[in-house]
Amino acid sequence: MTTRQMHLGLFILGTGSHVAGWRYPGAFDSFQDMKAIQAIAASAERGKFDLIFMGDNLYADPGAHPSYTARLEPLTMLAALAMTTSHIGLGATASTTYSDPFSTARAFASLDHISGGRAAWNAVTTANAVSGANFGREHPDHSQRYAIAGEFIDVVKGLWDCWDDGAIVADRSSGVYIDPAKVRSLDHAGAFFSVKGPLNIGRSPQGQPVVLQAGGSAPGQQLAARTADVVFSVVQDLSEAQRQYSDFKALLPAFGRRSDEVTLLPGVMPVVGRTNREAFDKLKTLQGFISSTNAMALLSDRFGVDMSQYDLDGAVPDIPLPDSYHSFASVMLSKARRDNMTLRDIYNLMAAARGHWVLCGSAEHIADTLQQWFESRAADGFNIMPPYFPEGLDDFVDLVVPILQERGLFRTDYTGSTLRDHLGLERAARR
Repeated sequence: MTTRQMHLGLFILGTGSHVAGWRYPGAFDSFQDMKAIQAIAASAERGKFDLIFMGDNLYADPGAHPSYTARLEPLTMLAALAMTTSHIGLGATASTTYSDPFSTARAFASLDHISGGRAAWNAVTTANAVSGANFGREHPDHSQRYAIAGEFIDVVKGLWDCWDDGAIVADRSSGVYIDPAKVRSLDHAGAFFSVKGPLNIGRSPQGQPVVLQAGGSAPGQQLAARTADVVFSVVQDLSEAQRQYSDFKALLPAFGRRSDEVTLLPGVMPVVGRTNREAFDKLKTLQGFISSTNAMALLSDRFGVDMSQYDLDGAVPDIPLPDSYHSFASVMLSKARRDNMTLRDIYNLMAAARGHWVLCGSAEHIADTLQQWFESRAADGFNIMPPYFPEGLDDFVDLVVPILQERGLFRTDYTGSTLRDHLGLERAARR
């Protein structure tokens, strides 16, 4: 029987996941410097990570996180990284609200060919309404965004299936290049999209690129259970993570899927030291760089309301869940009420890792904690969000990963060449 092993993704932001990570001594301070990005990818591949994952947004706010305001376009960046990496998966975000299925299917099939089977699409509905103004559109409400997303993903997967394996014959003797019996149109006509197909690119090395999702609302969880291969989650506590894990896995049988067909990766920002004291000093330094302006902007963005109107040292106000960022807001509000936190407590958590779990301590402590979560079925692995680069990632790769490997919890080398191989998934068959 194969021993269950954890999966590790790298959430890449060039300036680090901490809002002020770029100010840490020696840290990279750009998400537009390709040499720095290549160095990050090389470190993650040295650590045998399953994949690099790049989030995205579609507007620029000078007061927001630096790497969300000035950055390279994800697919362009990952296509370049495919040339300087050999095994690690390459995941990029593309919006189901502000893209079209044909272009999305074609782009990710291209990345899968370029990378030799390492592409992954993070299908997001785009939470922030500001994005609509850049496309001349009204931002759909939450329920409509998920209705659009469901059809969008189905069309993309259908387009990926328009080609059979072996459709490109390239027989020099007969002159036959493509076997027309192995290529078909999609002829999709739905509520939101009309797409004839087929794509003008052959079937991808993985059969289909891997699909990633991070929806935390009920519609988001249903969509992920039906269509995703990897799901990212926002958590703060072990018991909460165990409940989320159990609840999500329980959704899969209704869609004819097994528990091990979908990998659940909570986000975690590890601050690693050789001792607990060293790690806490690093976090203290990082927190000292936070300005009230950028932290408050993050808080207001996540909760969908101007939070500067409330007393930071008072109780967390009773505000409704926003139309955007459901999972972030619900996790943070439930934690605040459960732990009797002030708004300043939430403010500090949000400033450190944008609402994600912060794990600070020695390499041994961090390895122990990740092992506890993994073995108690709170996670299938983790989406690692270093507070700054390169040291924040290198510390994890050089100090934490070897402990996990020694305990038999994580691979010591890649055993396959595609992202599906790393995730323990079969090559996707044509439906």
